[in-house]
Amino acid sequence: MVSFRDVSYDAGGGAVLRNFTLDVKTGETVALLGASGAGKTTALKMVNALVMPSSGGVLVEGRNTREWDPIRLRRRTGYVIQETGLFPHYTVAGNIGLVPRLEGWPADRIRARVDEMLELVSLPPGEFRHRLPRQLSGGQRQRVGVARALAADPPLLLLDEPFGALDPLTRAALQREFVTLTRRLGKTALFVTHDLREALRVASRIALLIDGRLEVLASPGEFVDSPNEGARALVESLEWRLAP
Repeated sequence: MVSFRDVSYDAGGGAVLRNFTLDVKTGETVALLGASGAGKTTALKMVNALVMPSSGGVLVEGRNTREWDPIRLRRRTGYVIQETGLFPHYTVAGNIGLVPRLEGWPADRIRARVDEMLELVSLPPGEFRHRLPRQLSGGQRQRVGVARALAADPPLLLLDEPFGALDPLTRAALQREFVTLTRRLGKTALFVTHDLREALRVASRIALLIDGRLEVLASPGEFVDSPNEGARALVESLEWRLAP
């Protein structure tokens, strides 16, 4: 679904990504894990052409992002960020139905899709479709953000620390729901996080970035046992926090 081919990116103050190569298979969730400044969000933004590589190439469905119409590419890509980025003056229904409306769907189809998406993320349509974002809790806003990303049925989801601002219990609940949804719907996802615990919960594979380089690419089980120094440090930190 997505291929990074020897990608480097220089933001002017130094390299953000360095010779980054990664293939994301259809139907899997790859967590981009690393500290702030590791290059995770830059890599994510390259997938929907918000950032272009200084060298190398990014392919989506086999086509270089430089060859895509960027609007078409972005409408085929669900995008979820921390605090969701909901339009505050749109209702929940207006936010979820935005891309279908831009795609020219008829009103009755949009309404049915909005209700379907709200049911999917456990928000009863009769109670939530007419609310404004300010009338929602943080967890509810994140659910609406996921529903909006899924509304036009894109094959690919990009998530940039989507649950990072939530309390631990809500965050864990949404992580579980995310895994259930992506598996049920067969979506491919790139999920940016700095939290190893989250990566272990949501990902099929974990890509550890350090200073713009891909250091480890492994399944959750393999990552925990990785001899890589950076991976070991993260695992030891997690074990220390869990120690009695």
